[in-house]
Amino acid sequence: MATITARIERTPYETHLSTGTQVIVVDEPKEVGGQDRGMRPGELLAGSLASCTAVTVRMYADRKGWSLDSVVIHVDYTYDPAEKRSRFVMKLILNGDLDPEQRLRLREIADRCPIHRALEHPIDFETTLVDEPAQPVANQ
Repeated sequence: MATITARIERTPYETHLSTGTQVIVVDEPKEVGGQDRGMRPGELLAGSLASCTAVTVRMYADRKGWSLDSVVIHVDYTYDPAEKRSRFVMKLILNGDLDPEQRLRLREIADRCPIHRALEHPIDFETTLVDEPAQPVANQ
């Protein structure tokens, strides 16, 4: 997997996330001082879960040769600072000619995407301070 680089400059809270070939803009809404030019960080986290789940369900259905026309996933993410606890609520919509057993199996597979598994298990973080100037990112 590519290293993700986050860069923020002087525009209040607009941050560019980049890999070697893609850029995503993350921002805060205007009411908290941002420009609302991109998803908030928590929305991006929920989006990672939603997109990974959709891809996982699609891959499984394709391998099985099932008639899955589309997958729609709605994810609501909340964080309770008092309890120091996150909550993700997913609503899975499966469109296609699927029997009840196939639908149930795809529902089970939805909870097996790599992002879901990463979020449900303990996570370790390591942060190091690097004493070298940041390199400008071209064409942003």
